[in-house]
Order: sequence, then C-alpha cells, then structure tokens
Amino acid sequence: MDRDRVLAFRLARSGLAVRDDRAIADAAACPASDFSRDAALLALGARSERVSGKAYEQSIEDGDLVVAHVVRGAIHALAPADFALYGRALLARDDDELAAQLGRQVQRLAAEKGLKPTAALAEVATATNDALAGGRRLDRNALHEELRERVSPDLMPWCRGCKSHHVAPMLWRYGTVKAGVRLDAERRYRQGKPGRTPAAREAVRRFLRFYGPGTPGDFTDWAGLARPHGQRLWDEVAGELVEVGGGWLPPDDLAELDSPPAAGGVRLLPPGDPYLQKPNRPLLAPDPDLRKRLFRPVGSPGAVLRDGRVAGLWRPRAKGRRLEVAVEKLGRVPRADLEQEAQRVAALRRAEEGVLVLV
Repeated sequence: MDRDRVLAFRLARSGLAVRDDRAIADAAACPASDFSRDAALLALGARSERVSGKAYEQSIEDGDLVVAHVVRGAIHALAPADFALYGRALLARDDDELAAQLGRQVQRLAAEKGLKPTAALAEVATATNDALAGGRRLDRNALHEELRERVSPDLMPWCRGCKSHHVAPMLWRYGTVKAGVRLDAERRYRQGKPGRTPAAREAVRRFLRFYGPGTPGDFTDWAGLARPHGQRLWDEVAGELVEVGGGWLPPDDLAELDSPPAAGGVRLLPPGDPYLQKPNRPLLAPDPDLRKRLFRPVGSPGAVLRDGRVAGLWRPRAKGRRLEVAVEKLGRVPRADLEQEAQRVAALRRAEEGVLVLV
C-alpha cells in the first residue's frame, strides 16, 4: 500500500486535513491522549477553530467532553457517547487476559498473593465509587488516601517514587474505568455517566476508521489488550472487512483510501496526538533515528506538520506570562505559518503572548 495515500487517508480521518468549525466533541472523535496536561487541548485545537482554553474546560464541566482513563488505562479526551466503548467495553473478563491488560506488576501480585485479577479490579472499582459518592471530587493524591482506607493491603505494593503504599498504578487506573469515573476541568476525579456498555467489537471498527488499513496486532496494541482478547474482537468483524496491501479495511472506505482528501497548512501537534500514535509512526518517520527522537518513552517533543507530513519538532517553554515555542525545522516551513501556530498554542494555554524560537 502506498505510504502517501495511507497517511493522507489517516490524516483526514483524524480530522487534520482542514481545521474547521466542528464541535469540540466531534474534534475528539478519535480519543486524544492527555498524558501530558494540555496535550488533548492542543490536539483538539489543531482540529477545530471552536476550541479555546475556556471552551475546553467548560465542555468538560458541562459533560460535552469527557476526560477519563480509557484505552490502555491512559487519560484521553473523547466524545461522551464513546465513554463506555473505549472504557468499560474493552475490559477483559477472563483472569489471564485481564492480568495481561493490567500489566506485569499486577501479574506479579496475583502470583505472589494468589489473587484473581477480576476480583482485585472489582474491589478497587467499588472502593473508588465509594470514595467519590455524594458528588465528591478528589485529586489523585486524595483519591489514593481514600483507597488506602478501603482496599486490602495485598493490592497496595510499596511505591519507590512516592515512598508510600498505594494501589498498583494500572490497577487503580483501570479501577476508574470499571467504576465509570471521569475527571473534571481541575483534574479531579468524579463519578461519571458512561451509559450502557456497547459491544466491544465496535472498537475494532472505530480503530480501522482512524488507522486503517490495519491488522489484528495493530488493534490489540492500540487498545492495550491481551492478544487472544484482541484477536477475538477482531474475528467478530472480520467478515465485514477486505484485505488491502497487507491490512484490512471496511469496503465502504476503499474509495476514500484510493483518493483521500488533500491536506493543507501547518499544525503544531502535541505529543500523543491521535495522528502520532503507534500505527502511524513508521509511516510518519521512516528514518529510525528521527523516529527515536520524535517518539520517546517520556518527554517526547511535538511534531510540526506541513501538509500532513512531519516537517519539524517543537517544544513549549513557559517564560512568565509568555510561551516560547521552540521549533527545529526538518524541512521548509514558512515562518509566517509557524508564527501563527505558535500564537494559537499560546492562546490555547492562556499565555499572554507566543514567541517563536527557531533552534
């Protein structure tokens, strides 16, 4: 499959072919990672002119946008209608598959303490709901304090980083998923309203909408599932798909893949943007050295896109009330376009002024 066409198809499906006046929830159709604070805000702002810092926070408070732990247990901003699909629907019910989903630390705890992961997750989810009952809103530290009073010691290993016992990280994150918890605009945990849990196979269709043509392994990695779990969900929709260049796609998407919309303009994408997720990385950065620089385990830079292609790296630097946007160009990008985008990033982050610095 032609790399240019696949990237153009995925760019358009990601909502980046053009920045328009779409609603904030529509800009979050593909969940946007908020691993580093403001990342989701910047991702949605790259897609919709309606997004501002104030509008983003108000949308979260009004429930028009959900910020919660969902796929891979990570914090994302997403459309409210998709809260249960990307959250509860993807929770494994089998102990072995859930152990793989919760990670090695929980696997070790289960082996050492004779725990069933499903029972452990249920205990933490119940404790989380109890802690947040009555409309309480708790930041992460306060939530951990409440969980310490409610969760059995076997589920709270010693944490070297914070020098305390608390619920294993992936266990408490997925505990919020099972409990249907979301975050407010001040990053406090509160009870949410995920609604009815849909069939999990719909997540495969959504994945292919944004990252097709794809494979079962691509979907499983993106969703953070055990291999048998991901394959089983894939198999439920496999009869609907057609093979295209080593991947699979719904047949209704073939015409757009063959002639995807043209992309235009410059965007400053934050680390973790939907377009920068793992399925796209080998295509966006074929050079291994660039890929290592752009997609680091921690502290990744953002990507400068020009017409849908990586044309540079960027990082924000707060300087009092100003925001410096440091850009390393990897190709030709008009300075005026970079200046405009730097000002937009600064405005989204509520800085008084954005200053472009070329490095």
